[in-house]
Amino acid sequence: MQHPFLEEDFRVHWSRLNPQHIEDDIQLALAEAEKNIDQLANESLEGLTFENTLLALEEADEKLGVAWGKVGHLNSVCDSKELRDAYNAMLPKVSEFGAKIPLNEGLWKRIKAYSETEEAKGLTGTPARYLEETLASFKSSGADLPTDKKKRMEEIQAELAKLTQKYSENSLDATNAWEKVTGDEADLVGLPDLAREQALQSAKSKELGTDEEPQWRFTLQAPSLIPVLRFADKEELRREVWTAFNQVGTQDPHDNHALVGQILKLRQEKAELLGFTNFADLVLERRMAKTGERALEFEDDLHSKIKQAFDQENADLDAFRAEQLGIEVEPMEPWDVAYWAEKFRKAKYDFDSEALRPYFPVDPVLDGMFEITQKLFGVTIREAEAIYSEAPTTSNSDSGYEVWNDDVKVFELFDEADEHIGTFYTDWFPRESKRSGAWMNYTLTGDRSNGKNEPHLGQIHGNMSPPTDDKPALLSHNDVLTVFHEFGHLIHHLFGDVEIKSMNGVNVAWDFVELPSQIFENWCWDRKGLDLFAQHYETGEKIPDDLYDKMIAAKNFNAASFAMRQLSFGKMDLEMHINHADLEGEELEQQLDSILEPYLAERKRKAPIFLYNFGHLFSGPTGYAAGYYSYKWAEVLDADAFTRFESEGLLNEATGKDFKDKVLSKGNSEDPLKLFIDFMGREPDPDALLKRDGLLPVG
Repeated sequence: MQHPFLEEDFRVHWSRLNPQHIEDDIQLALAEAEKNIDQLANESLEGLTFENTLLALEEADEKLGVAWGKVGHLNSVCDSKELRDAYNAMLPKVSEFGAKIPLNEGLWKRIKAYSETEEAKGLTGTPARYLEETLASFKSSGADLPTDKKKRMEEIQAELAKLTQKYSENSLDATNAWEKVTGDEADLVGLPDLAREQALQSAKSKELGTDEEPQWRFTLQAPSLIPVLRFADKEELRREVWTAFNQVGTQDPHDNHALVGQILKLRQEKAELLGFTNFADLVLERRMAKTGERALEFEDDLHSKIKQAFDQENADLDAFRAEQLGIEVEPMEPWDVAYWAEKFRKAKYDFDSEALRPYFPVDPVLDGMFEITQKLFGVTIREAEAIYSEAPTTSNSDSGYEVWNDDVKVFELFDEADEHIGTFYTDWFPRESKRSGAWMNYTLTGDRSNGKNEPHLGQIHGNMSPPTDDKPALLSHNDVLTVFHEFGHLIHHLFGDVEIKSMNGVNVAWDFVELPSQIFENWCWDRKGLDLFAQHYETGEKIPDDLYDKMIAAKNFNAASFAMRQLSFGKMDLEMHINHADLEGEELEQQLDSILEPYLAERKRKAPIFLYNFGHLFSGPTGYAAGYYSYKWAEVLDADAFTRFESEGLLNEATGKDFKDKVLSKGNSEDPLKLFIDFMGREPDPDALLKRDGLLPVG
């Protein structure tokens, strides 16, 4: 327990990972990694081999990567002042080390020298791709820069790490700082029963109200925010919540305005140092899109194809609202849009999305998802013992797995030969110490070289509606889609069978990484898939036929509007990272307002530009920056790839095995377009997504 973050046990002892150990443990791991890199950089250039050059580089900082990954994970799910202080103390040092690797002249000479050997020229398969990717990665990180520019590159990387971490902290703190507490039941009219119960329980958790005089507490976390905007009849409540959400990251002491401008300028400077016109071209050079302009063309092409449908959807919604209120058609307030869209959907299809929630208790949803996975891929998933302890444990368990919160569960994955190939944690409910959103993370990547078959370790997270005193956690259908989405990422990691760890699992081109996650969402719409997990939490009954038919009929309701929202984010992202690196503050917002006008419906007042609480773009040095288009890009791939399952059988094990063998297990061992072609037998159909969304005729 002297250095708990450096322990190498597969069964991670989370209870031992206390903030006070972070600085010592990470310092120790940094020192070892630096020693390994220096030794590699200073060794003789005689007798270079793949093992003593590229594999040695792969292994040089592996312990640091695993240890720092644990720190980052805890920062996401167990935030505290002590943890944050320790994390921020080490973040610049870890970032500086990472930035220095490709700028190490001796190391770069060694890699280039090896690349010119006969052995290197004769490499095939994964080793050849690893060499190609390593050379490209070093070049795009500044390996060929002169000394003074290398120094500046190190400074930029360290500063970006610091600024983006501060941005993320501001978003979390601002979200947690707001609450709306009411004792007036009139505020609750229109809210689903579950939303009321959760608001009541949230107030009780803060010791607000009594049984005789109850209070209800609303927050900016998704399970509280979304029901208010969609269902609350009281416009003032919707306005208050909407306004508060749109102010996250915009006001002292959690103001991200200046950070956005600084981050954009540093990214642009980094791109120019490396000889690129803009940050988007730098980021996309090794992705499927290749350049920022090509990604922008993709966005603009989709925009042009759905613009007419988008305008019609909004005209229909405005007309419906006017008819219901007995007024002339007029633009509505932005906090009214989700509310009236829900009413319109219900009227048009006689479909109330909340009617589905009782059929999606979280545990049966997981069980059914696992059954689909087992049928498709010929694997077995078993729940393991989850051990939660607030005090550090001293003994090692061979049967269970420690967890970081008592909501967390653990599962093991076995292949057809009943060999253990992976373990994963699930953590589905919001906490004030946990960041918002949903995500997958890989904790450990097992060794698959030289015939080894070590298991992988991963996690999936969400912020779903938690259980109440008298009901289990009941998911919305959108929540179910999210669970399946993150599980798709997870099995991409767990099924990885690549001999080089950094090429395994989800370490693929960013505009390809969403294919495995998004394709898995399709089973949440299929009757056979739903029947495996959708059962009423009280009666056990499956979704009635009439409710299912309404759900399918309403599936593509406002499809153009949902697509346009994603396209607007992608457009904003690309424009900022192609054309607007020198703008900041009001000037940046004005430019984006003008650019995004064709992507937005007319409202009584404009919503503020979504810049200051957009963690995808600004909570990491790169993250989804210049890459938000990837969601739509990968949706095209997933919509097209899923047509093979539709034609061959949604639970066809042969098709599932082919997808596993040709896509999920391959990681970055081959070009992503080749992987897609291997599975589909052809290149992607660019209109596949629009056909699935009902925005283009099929056939």
